[in-house]
Amino acid sequence: MGVTIFEAFILGVIEGLTEFLPVSSTGHLTLAAHLMGLDIENDPFIKSFVIVIQLGAILAVLALYFKRFLQDMEVWKRIIVAFIPTGILGFLLADVIENVFLGNDLIVVINLIGVGVLLLFVDRWLERHKRYDDVNQMPVRQSVLIGLFQAVAMMPGVSRSGATIVGGMALGLSRRAAAEFSFILAVPTMLTATGFSLFRNVDQFRADSWSLIAVGFVTAFVVAFLTVRWLLDYVSRNSFVPFAIYRIVVGIVYGVFFLR
Repeated sequence: MGVTIFEAFILGVIEGLTEFLPVSSTGHLTLAAHLMGLDIENDPFIKSFVIVIQLGAILAVLALYFKRFLQDMEVWKRIIVAFIPTGILGFLLADVIENVFLGNDLIVVINLIGVGVLLLFVDRWLERHKRYDDVNQMPVRQSVLIGLFQAVAMMPGVSRSGATIVGGMALGLSRRAAAEFSFILAVPTMLTATGFSLFRNVDQFRADSWSLIAVGFVTAFVVAFLTVRWLLDYVSRNSFVPFAIYRIVVGIVYGVFFLR
């Protein structure tokens, strides 16, 4: 069963709303695809679609932080260093990620609940140990550790933004600084992931594939653009507890009623 325009739109909305929250956008897209009856486990197009529309949401950050991307070379140094471990591990584990992890709703449910429980305990403790209110105050070499946290989030259900925010806070960043760095670091990460996925699977796309990708991509971009400032402000001022509880509830409900 192929993806319809309406399904592409709905998935784009889900991506735009969840990409920057510590709830796992890939996990939500995986569960939503299964509820729609889409064969995300075996269809190369749907796997690429899920990756590509994440780039749409990420580019909303590029639009909002354009001046900082151009002017702040100190941030670029830390982005490059943080991206190195993600890029290396992503390349080495690409087959495992696409063929084993992506589309596996059991893995998503386990990670939603497990990371949710973890977030209940680590957030307040990490916030009390902050040392840096701006990412440029953090030593460049420590950025590689945030990249390792991001690499862990290659498993669906973990949450890329959640992992990198927690990693940044573990290194002493304030919640807002960690969230900003997480959002900016996503740009090279998802550009690379999208290009690699398209390179591997583009020969299996159908005639209407590009129009479906365009709908999901643009929808994710618009929704993320309209919400990311609010999301950044909310995440920076509030604990992860509501998101942790949400993850646990979604994981349990899906596991009990829908897990096959």
